[in-house]
Amino acid sequence: MKIGFIGTGVMGKSIVEHFLAAGHEVAVFNRTKSKTDELVAKGAVWQDTPAEVTVVSEIIFSMVGYPSDVEEIYYGSKGIFSVDVTKKIFIDLTTSTPTLAEKIYQTAKEKGASSLDAPVSGGDLGAQNGTLTIMVGGDQTAYDQVILLFDIMGKSYSLQGSAGAGQHTKMANQIMIAGTMTGMTEMLVYAKAANLSIEKVLETLSGGAAQNWSMTNYAPRILKEDYSPGFFVKHFIKDLKIALDEAEKMQLNLPATKLATELYERLADQGFENDGTQALIKLWWTKS
Repeated sequence: MKIGFIGTGVMGKSIVEHFLAAGHEVAVFNRTKSKTDELVAKGAVWQDTPAEVTVVSEIIFSMVGYPSDVEEIYYGSKGIFSVDVTKKIFIDLTTSTPTLAEKIYQTAKEKGASSLDAPVSGGDLGAQNGTLTIMVGGDQTAYDQVILLFDIMGKSYSLQGSAGAGQHTKMANQIMIAGTMTGMTEMLVYAKAANLSIEKVLETLSGGAAQNWSMTNYAPRILKEDYSPGFFVKHFIKDLKIALDEAEKMQLNLPATKLATELYERLADQGFENDGTQALIKLWWTKS
């Protein structure tokens, strides 16, 4: 299958590697070309613009940072929709807004193409291991055509509803993650202040009701002072703000999510926006 992939960052790079290993042809574009060098060495083909990726591909994935980036790669002068897209399928893996997902879906439909919004969860490890959770919005027909590709990327994937439903599901996911990240962080702060063995605490909690993905995957990194980004602080803030905006539209008040957003904004203000989300602990702990 001829696949296009726009955005080969922390997670996108690993996904492309899985596609290449499965024998697919992959055309790639990234704003910083050097980030595709390893992929090109493994058989991917560089293209100079999103438009050129689209021309040579049947199914085009995008995975960039912000909704404004999504808007640019789809609607820019050298973007996806600047060329003939008849019968192509677009899959945006970016965590973006439901409104933009609906807009892309409608444009694609008018141009004889299909579009799915398919944000993912699982971070860098999920991408590396091919165990992402994929939340999809769009038409059943398009979804059925790309299930085999989702199977390469992830261990869990499902069509949540019409265009935008994937993004809404990702917002629900991020709301939950905000709670587990703040809970995990405060647990570590408390355990340390109580002079407990953090390793023993983690082992014990992992066998009970407190067990959660954030603790399993991020607490060990924190203990090693590894704040490399499986998921950037700045992108998590973006996600939480989208969730709060959508909640406001539905007349919902989410105080815990608001507090988590404020904490991560404080972390970013201290210069840690490019760290991984586990860096939240830095609001309490400094380097030993």
